[in-house]
Amino acid sequence: MKKDNIENLIALSNDLRWQIGDDFHDNLTEGIYADAAEIVSAAVHKKDEKGKLRFDARIDKIITSRTWGFPLMFLVLATVLWLTIVGANYPSAFLGNILLDHIHPFLKTLATNIGFPIWLNGFLIDGVYLAVAWVVAVMLPPMAIFFPLFTLLEDFGYLPRVAFNLDNLFKRAGAHGKQALTMSMGFGCNAAGVVATRIIDSPRERLIAIITNNFSLCNGRWPTQILIATIFVGAVVPQSFSGIASLAAVIGIAVLGMGFMFLTSWALSKTVLKGEVSTFNLELPPYRPPRFWKTIYTSLIDRTLIVLWRAIVFAAPAGAVIWLISNLHIGDITIAAWTIDLFNPFGFLLGLNGVILLAYVVAIPANEIVIPTILMLTVLVTGISGGAGAGVMFEADSANATGDILRSGGWTLLTAINLMLFSLLHNPCSTTIYTIYKETKSVKWTVVASILPVIMGFVVTFLVAQIWRILA
Repeated sequence: MKKDNIENLIALSNDLRWQIGDDFHDNLTEGIYADAAEIVSAAVHKKDEKGKLRFDARIDKIITSRTWGFPLMFLVLATVLWLTIVGANYPSAFLGNILLDHIHPFLKTLATNIGFPIWLNGFLIDGVYLAVAWVVAVMLPPMAIFFPLFTLLEDFGYLPRVAFNLDNLFKRAGAHGKQALTMSMGFGCNAAGVVATRIIDSPRERLIAIITNNFSLCNGRWPTQILIATIFVGAVVPQSFSGIASLAAVIGIAVLGMGFMFLTSWALSKTVLKGEVSTFNLELPPYRPPRFWKTIYTSLIDRTLIVLWRAIVFAAPAGAVIWLISNLHIGDITIAAWTIDLFNPFGFLLGLNGVILLAYVVAIPANEIVIPTILMLTVLVTGISGGAGAGVMFEADSANATGDILRSGGWTLLTAINLMLFSLLHNPCSTTIYTIYKETKSVKWTVVASILPVIMGFVVTFLVAQIWRILA
């Protein structure tokens, strides 16, 4: 700094002292220095007397490093998903046993004893109730595990580090760095991920995050991915490697979803949602012990139960529709069989079939009922043994039994691979669509967010099917 500048600052300080008085001037100066010292202590990683960085700075040096940041991030996410999927098996089995194996027969018998007509018994119990029971049994346990774990990572201070690591990638895609957090939330539930986009201040970048959140595999799609990969992908390798091959296939689909998220974000930011990428100051909070009870309350009440209730509201009419199309006839065949015949040629082009396409149409309210619906429709159109009747969704006793039913319906490895791709690239569930509308207040963008993934799913599965058949 030049000498005359220093003299000017001294003169300004003396003038200020003369105007406001010595005491107030000294207090003001001390306050400024105190605030500056506090900012420096929080922002600058200083070494202690032994020349070592503070504990939290040493952790950040690893977690946010270019070498270890991404592997640790994927390891943490994989651990959370593994705990969610494995941990949810037991409560899901328990709820399934109570709601499906005990309460469902009890309600059937009760309705018969009361004198309900057969059609009303089937419509209410096999249709409406069964769909709601499936959603509760399959959806509640994973959310009750994932959301608390996710909130614990948030309270601990790790999630802001995830946003820091991914910030550059999202910026290159024309999106916001905080989309990393909404993407992670989407792995639990896309509706919750859409709500989480409120942390993004820019309306343009928030809209990009909302439209692309469906590319995060939600907990309703993980079971489908794992089951199909176990049955078909695991079968093409030696048995000792089947588990690894199945796991690699599922992880590959999840990573592919992230790739589509970046690609779509980039395409939107260069076309209909053009604009400058906003800058933001990402504060890395200090590590602190999570607040356990507040975490439980926030994750279970504010996230799990609210999302579950919305899913139930949409699942009930879906169950009614599934039962009706499986029991009402057009001529000599059911509406379901007629529709499947109509869809089969288009399904063949996509490497799928009419059963899968119809199942995804009627299961828009909840991804959790896709596999039970596919099994029921497969039994309905093939006439093989299994299930409890037309319109009654079910799951087989084992993966092998499920595989036998699907192969009887003409499934091949191509069908399985394209189902996994279509499970990733298809419309959001009704709960997410409703949430998108509530967050955007726009029919236009709700339609875009709902239709865009389906179009991409059709294109991708069509290309895979054609390439597969050329190489076969």
